[in-house]
Amino acid sequence: MLYAIISQDVEDSLEKRKGARPDHIARLNELKNQGRLILAGPHPAIDVSDPGDAGFSGSLVVAEFEDLHEARNWADADPYVSAGVYSSVIVKPFNKVLP
Repeated sequence: MLYAIISQDVEDSLEKRKGARPDHIARLNELKNQGRLILAGPHPAIDVSDPGDAGFSGSLVVAEFEDLHEARNWADADPYVSAGVYSSVIVKPFNKVLP
């Protein structure tokens, strides 16, 4: 089943993000290589694709997991969590309708 992992950043998270990004991206690439990643990316803090020093306000990952427990465990092990980038993480089932 698909799950949405919706994360909210702490204030001024950009430097923490930069430090943990290589490990964060590596985990996403593992899901991609397994054919389980539907989409992933950050939410810019301002209304532009490259927010520069404004940074990001959170992230969204939609991926396939065996069940909610596995999705939550995967989300809890994210390097951004251990680096203190996220203030909260919500994991919930997701039904893809379109496209």
